[in-house]
Amino acid sequence: MENSSLVSINALTKDEIVSLLEDAKYFEEHPNHRFLAGKVVATLFFEPSTRTRLSFETAVNRLGGRVIGFSDASTTSSSKGESLKDTIKMVSNYVDLIIMRHHLEGAACYAAEVSPVPIINAGDGANQHPSQTLLDLYSIYKTQGRLNNLNITLVGDLKYGRTVHSLIMAMWHFNPTFNFVASEELKMPNEYKEFCEEHGIKYNEVTDFSEDVINNTDIIYMTRVQRERFTDLMEYERVKNLYTLHNAMLENSRENLRILHPLPRVNEISYDVDENPKAYYFNQAKNGLFARQAIICKVLGIKINKEAK
Repeated sequence: MENSSLVSINALTKDEIVSLLEDAKYFEEHPNHRFLAGKVVATLFFEPSTRTRLSFETAVNRLGGRVIGFSDASTTSSSKGESLKDTIKMVSNYVDLIIMRHHLEGAACYAAEVSPVPIINAGDGANQHPSQTLLDLYSIYKTQGRLNNLNITLVGDLKYGRTVHSLIMAMWHFNPTFNFVASEELKMPNEYKEFCEEHGIKYNEVTDFSEDVINNTDIIYMTRVQRERFTDLMEYERVKNLYTLHNAMLENSRENLRILHPLPRVNEISYDVDENPKAYYFNQAKNGLFARQAIICKVLGIKINKEAK
């Protein structure tokens, strides 16, 4: 992966994932460096973002680099009809690295093919979100003390949820058992269930977010039903509030249970859960800074001398 793009989580080996998590731990303990001194990074967000964009930009700043880019594609030449290829070619003239979010699946892969500088995929449609997956893995490891042999329950929008798709593909190295909790309209796509079957990943698929499911899981990963992915708003209205986690539902859950969510949330986690020590989603977002510092250094081939600090 040195000096190359990060487009898909399944491009990483188990050893590379573990190494990145070790680097994230290092950056949590030592966040400020000059590894990117003299380097410029572009953040191209063709789709709205808060946590991903700000944590990537903070990561660049913490590493001593500088950031250019946009958070609203309507202010760029793409609104005039400029192609993605031309935008990437143009921006790559100015920077050492491009971090890109786009609404089209496969856009990051295409950008990596035409760009002379590395691309980091910050989310491409309903496809993948590898940096979110690495911060999720880091959050799971921090809260559980391990990644192996965990029961993980994925709830809500499993059809369009790129974060859960990427998490499945990363966790196959660690022998998980998954519960897929979703309505018929938003159930896990067949390609990811086939991935589980091909890689020996155990999973259960249910529509009922039951007490039994909650009480036998280590990680609950809630997701937002994404209005922006629906072409039929009536369908969105029908499914948007089917699954909401309330504090009372956690009464008999495991002590080690932690609740994750890629955020933003709408109605899927009640505010009465926030004060429960098992709620980890805001800490999870904080972990994104450290994971993204690690990713940036890895993609640029920057060696981290942990002994020197």
